[in-house]
Amino acid sequence: MATNGKLNRKLRMALVGGGQGAFIGRVHATAAVLDNRAALVAGALSSDPAKAKASAPDYDIAPDRAYGSYTELIDKEKALPADKRIDFVTVATPNHTHFPIAKAALEAGFNVVCDKPMTFDLKQAEELLELVKRSGCVFAVTHNYTGYPLVRHVRQMIQAGELGEIQAVRSNYIQGWLRSRLESEGQKQASWRTDPGKSGIAGCFGDIATHAYNLARFMTGLIPAEISCHLKTFEPGRKLDDYGHAVIRFENGALGTVTASQISHGRENDLFIEIDGTKGAVAWRQEEPNVMVVRRNGQPHALYTRDPNAPHINEAGKAACRLPAGHPEAFFEAFGNIYRCAYDDMAKRASGEKVSATDTIYPNVADGVDGMNFIQQSVASSQQNGAWLPLKHPAARR
Repeated sequence: MATNGKLNRKLRMALVGGGQGAFIGRVHATAAVLDNRAALVAGALSSDPAKAKASAPDYDIAPDRAYGSYTELIDKEKALPADKRIDFVTVATPNHTHFPIAKAALEAGFNVVCDKPMTFDLKQAEELLELVKRSGCVFAVTHNYTGYPLVRHVRQMIQAGELGEIQAVRSNYIQGWLRSRLESEGQKQASWRTDPGKSGIAGCFGDIATHAYNLARFMTGLIPAEISCHLKTFEPGRKLDDYGHAVIRFENGALGTVTASQISHGRENDLFIEIDGTKGAVAWRQEEPNVMVVRRNGQPHALYTRDPNAPHINEAGKAACRLPAGHPEAFFEAFGNIYRCAYDDMAKRASGEKVSATDTIYPNVADGVDGMNFIQQSVASSQQNGAWLPLKHPAARR
């Protein structure tokens, strides 16, 4: 049973990916249980069956629910009694495997939390959208930066008109870890991210520019119209882009830029965004997520801190906080907020209520389609020397 969006039991989670040597799977597993509303009970932790089973003790997954493949996981979990089987599958694997795993889970009736980019290509994303709509399952995409309290605070500020009409957005994600060809040294994360057969048609732009683009869309609510993009591979021998810059025209006349780099010395995970409106401007940086700057001409610059008890923080910002001011909340908590909001919908579905596939506070399947369309059109524009191409997808969030 579910009451007020809460179940009287924990949701049961299965993790696909996250085996020994992985990064993002452990993040998912940690964030998913942060609010004590779910338990990780099953997993197919690697594409190597032996490694998958060997990784299970790292997550306290019982041997009989440590599966050698995602197909085995879904088949055997579906056969369990309703009060034992999993409620949702988290997909934390390389890009080229997202679609078949998510599709199999949805067809079995399981909710899905999927890492980004959602699929290998746009066609798969569009098919997944239809599957989600037909199944009625909850589907969340972990564009986790949308879960930060001050990001949600700015979103509500803009919706309330506090910044006026939004006219310019500059969203950037700058890294330096691929300055050298780590993929040639067998580094796991570099190897699949730079492989067109596993990452897709884009490298840097598929991996991190999608975050910058999604953040701009989420915070501003602006609808994209056209894109002009230039991608570059600076490291000799690399098969996919490691740097790129895109200009976006929005339907309301605003201009946006998205810049992404993985070859900038000394930069780690420097996602930052500036938004200019007719009544004010804001700036927020992911590496210092508990503060943001609000600027208005003729007034002192205002430094907002993440403080759920302060009068300047709106309801959206407060709802995303767990700790009092001065205790940093960051990456795990932002991931946790995606899970927490998706859990509300999972609880509703479990009680027989219908949930929206596309109208959610958490990134959903429509945002996944939007991200894949952004990747496709960015690459196509770059291949045509920066030609202006349409960017609005009919399925994208409005």
